[in-house]
Amino acid sequence: MTGYSTYVTYDDIYRAQRTIAGRVHRTPVISSTYLSNRIGARLYLKLESYQKTGSFKVRGLLNKLESLTEEQKANGVITFSSGNTAQALAYVASVAKIPAVVAMLTGGDPGKLEATRNYGAEVVLAEPLEIRNVTERLQKERGLTYISPFDDLKVIAGAGTVGLEIMEDVPKADMVLVGIGGGGIVSGVAVAVKSQRPKAKVIGVEPEGAAAMSRSLEASKVVTLDSVNTIADGLAAPFAGEHTLPHVQKFVDEVVIVTDDEIAEALLLVLERCKVLIEPAAASTVAALLTGKVKPAPDSNIVCVISGGNISATKLKTLIN
Repeated sequence: MTGYSTYVTYDDIYRAQRTIAGRVHRTPVISSTYLSNRIGARLYLKLESYQKTGSFKVRGLLNKLESLTEEQKANGVITFSSGNTAQALAYVASVAKIPAVVAMLTGGDPGKLEATRNYGAEVVLAEPLEIRNVTERLQKERGLTYISPFDDLKVIAGAGTVGLEIMEDVPKADMVLVGIGGGGIVSGVAVAVKSQRPKAKVIGVEPEGAAAMSRSLEASKVVTLDSVNTIADGLAAPFAGEHTLPHVQKFVDEVVIVTDDEIAEALLLVLERCKVLIEPAAASTVAALLTGKVKPAPDSNIVCVISGGNISATKLKTLIN
């Protein structure tokens, strides 16, 4: 276990839902007969790809910004991101008229970079293993408030509102699959689901080239990877969180790993069969089922969190080819 012992509660998530209500989308849940037949259970997709800025990230970041003091808001905020957090923070900060700085990956998705700048944030580019250091330096130099992309209780609680909506739409869910980058959304969703349906299983899914949470679980401490290499840039966090690791240890039943090829195949299958365009990070949950790495009980109710839909035309073309 890490040194942190404070967990997000159902009440925290419920309060977050009230805080962000009316400013985020209530995203739909759809079913797929084809995919259900493939896995031998009833499959539902929770489409956070239809969320503002194209991912679930606005939920947690909006909840966090609402907790800041007026002085903190005036001084501005900073985070680091491969793309989805960047866009989400830029958006919610611009609406609240809060200055925002985002450290983003050099060579990252150009569409996400452009969108972040268009929302009004200042973008600073950094290499993957230096991005956290760059963020810390700028935060200290400029007196900014650091907003963690995933390792913050307010952020986790906001992300957990996805779980509340899942339980409203699929109250008899037997299993919920969630992608893991740093672990923010899986932590919040697991608390929300387990609080209402304790027997439901929550399964985390990581890409093979960025399995920081799996490594951290094995070591029982936060592990930082030497490198990350995956098409699922939304799951490319090089380390788990000091808050998220204990949440996963306590509330998540299992974490499985999928390959980039498996993610790509799942993405294209969802596009072809469900007519929904999703990003690689979101396809990881479907990949875990299609490959048999997660085997649901027959006639059970399975929910895959589709965490985002931000994929560039260039990357999509590459995957199709």
